[in-house]
Amino acid sequence: MEPEDRQLDSESLRILQKKKSQTMSGELPLNINIKEPRWDQSTFVGRANHFFTVTDPRNILLTNKQLENARKIIHDYRQGIVPPGLTENELWRAKYIYDSAFHPDTGEKMILIGRMSAQVPMNMTITGCMMTFYKSTPAVFFWQWVNQSFNAVVNYTNRSGDAPLSVKELGTAYVSATTGAVATALGLNALTKHVSPLIGRFVPFAAVAAANCINIPLMRQRELKVGIPVTDENGNRLGESANAAKQAIAQVVVSRILMAAPGMAIPPFIMNTLEKKAFLKRFPWMSAPIQVGLVGFCLVFATPLCCALFPQKRYVYVPLQSDHDF
Repeated sequence: MEPEDRQLDSESLRILQKKKSQTMSGELPLNINIKEPRWDQSTFVGRANHFFTVTDPRNILLTNKQLENARKIIHDYRQGIVPPGLTENELWRAKYIYDSAFHPDTGEKMILIGRMSAQVPMNMTITGCMMTFYKSTPAVFFWQWVNQSFNAVVNYTNRSGDAPLSVKELGTAYVSATTGAVATALGLNALTKHVSPLIGRFVPFAAVAAANCINIPLMRQRELKVGIPVTDENGNRLGESANAAKQAIAQVVVSRILMAAPGMAIPPFIMNTLEKKAFLKRFPWMSAPIQVGLVGFCLVFATPLCCALFPQKRYVYVPLQSDHDF
């Protein structure tokens, strides 16, 4: 036997002995599947628990040291190394911290405002301001532009490593969504000038819904053209499906619109009532903070619950002609 073979054998023996000693000493086992979410994703409750953890705004307050520590725990665990005293709850916590900050395909640290944990604080601020300053044309243009710029950052940050967006595709989606949102908002504002002020408060929601219908399909146009990966139950890749991509993108559009609905539909009724009271007449500058707070309260629940509406993995029918698109 060659020296290299003896070295490989001794290394394999060391790993086996380590696993055995871990089992005997009660340390964390190495068979926990941290590639998948902790909760059953075939149920709405399981998906909701998963997304409440993924979108937890507290994750954006984590320091670089905490993020790097979570990455080390996950990388070590995948290689069969378990830090002494690590519990299963701590392992799952590290997994969700890691997933919240590092791209699943590239492993790169994601832009802070593009992470899922930044969705609630960023959206509550932007949406609240869109709904407060919706009457003047410059304000409509500015906040719709800010919203679509934020959406572009999120889409770029969470781009698929399997079908990355080109700068041209990103720019086309950004310009189209911004133009569509601004045109919708300004057009509806013109139509609602002679109706109840309450109806005018729903203009930003209509603009956001229109922008989502434009932005998301454009951002994922490559998936519509070439399809998204389809695998068997063992994770073996079978090919790409454009039909599956169409279904997935339609579901994303629906969930994004529903996600925005509570925060953009409930506060208008409350604000319409509050603005008739003496408090806001005396302190009109409080309108924006109150609106932002109301939107934030709605988004804390709407964001994870709407993300959980549809499973991230679904069974699809695959015809016998595997070389054709399905």
